[in-house]
Amino acid sequence: MEREAAAVDVVVVGAGQAGLSGAYHLARAGIDHVVLDHAPRPGGAWQFRRPSLTYGKVHGMHALPGMELTDADPLRPSSEVIGEYFAAYEERFGIRVRRPVDVSAVREGSAGRLLVESTSGSWAPRALINATGTWDRPFWPRYPGQETFRGRQLHTANYPGPQEFAGARVVVVGGGTSAVQHLLEVSEVAARTTWVTRRPPVFRDRDFGESAGRAAVALVEERVRRGLPPQSVVSVTGLALTDAVRAGLASGVLDRRPMFDAITPSGVAWADGRHEDADVILWATGFRAAVDHLAPLHLREPGGGIRVEGTRAVRDERIHLVGYGPSASTIGANRAGGAAVREIRRLLAREPVEAGRA
Repeated sequence: MEREAAAVDVVVVGAGQAGLSGAYHLARAGIDHVVLDHAPRPGGAWQFRRPSLTYGKVHGMHALPGMELTDADPLRPSSEVIGEYFAAYEERFGIRVRRPVDVSAVREGSAGRLLVESTSGSWAPRALINATGTWDRPFWPRYPGQETFRGRQLHTANYPGPQEFAGARVVVVGGGTSAVQHLLEVSEVAARTTWVTRRPPVFRDRDFGESAGRAAVALVEERVRRGLPPQSVVSVTGLALTDAVRAGLASGVLDRRPMFDAITPSGVAWADGRHEDADVILWATGFRAAVDHLAPLHLREPGGGIRVEGTRAVRDERIHLVGYGPSASTIGANRAGGAAVREIRRLLAREPVEAGRA
C-alpha cells in the first residue's frame, strides 16, 4: 500500500546553484521544506562536466549566498572544485538534500496543495521551487540523413574531452561558448576540425559592463513574459574575445562555415554541392529547460514556454521557476532563489484556501 503524501510547506526540486540558494533563503525564513535532487552527489550539473573544463575556464561562477568560494585552484577540474564547494555549503548551512531522487510528476493535490511524486515517495507542498536547470535535456537538432552517418555523434552533455578525437575529422555544430571551447581543445589533437553555425558568431571585444548585462537579461526576460521558450543569456551577450579565442581566430580554427543542409554516411553536405568528410559530429547545440515533470499542471503557453513574472508561473502562483530564462546564470540563480522565497512567504501568510491557481 502506497504511503500517504507527506505535508510540507515547500518542496525544492534540484540542488544546483538555484536550488541551494532557494533552500538557504527558506531556512533563513523558517519555512518547512524538503530538497530533492536526482544527482548522486553534491555539485548540480557541474559534477557531470568534462575533466578538461578546469575551474579557470569557467565562464563566471558567482558564490552562493552566505559563503564565498575562495582559493580555488584554476587548474583543477571545475566538477571537483564546485562539487566540493556545494558539499561544504550544504554542510555549513544544514541543507539536507535527499538524493538520488527522481521527481516524476507534479500535479494538483487536495485542499489547495500540490502533489509531488518521486522515486522516494510523495509530498504535498503548498508551494514548489523548481530548480531543475537544463543539463538533463540536451538539444539534438534533426537533419536529413542523420541516421545514415557511419561515424560518431556526440553532444556537449557527453563530451569526453579532447583525447578521444586524436587523428579524427571533427565537425563541431553550434555558436556558443561550449562550441568554441570544444574547437580550441579538439583542434590540438584532431586531423581536422570544421565549425558550422546557423548564424554568424558575434564576438565581444570589450568588457561586458553591468548596464549591458542588464539589457541582455531583459531580452531573455521578455521572452518568458510572453510565454516563449527561454534563450540563454549568452545567446544575446555574444562570445567573449579572450586571448585563446583571438589565437583560434588567427590560426583559422575558429573559421566558421554556414550550417550544412544534410548529413551523409561519410560527412556533411551543403546544398551548393560542397561536402566535408567527417569521423565525428559534435553537437554543441545547447539544452532545453527540464520541466516535463510539471506537465500535469498545464503551465505551458501556446508559444511553448512557461510564462513567468519574476520567478512565479503566471498560470499557478504556487510554482516558482529559478534558474529558468533570465535567472539561468550563477548570479541570476542566487537572486532568483531569494526572490522566490519572498513571494512564497507572502503566499504562505494567507489562508490555505486562497492558495492555488491565479
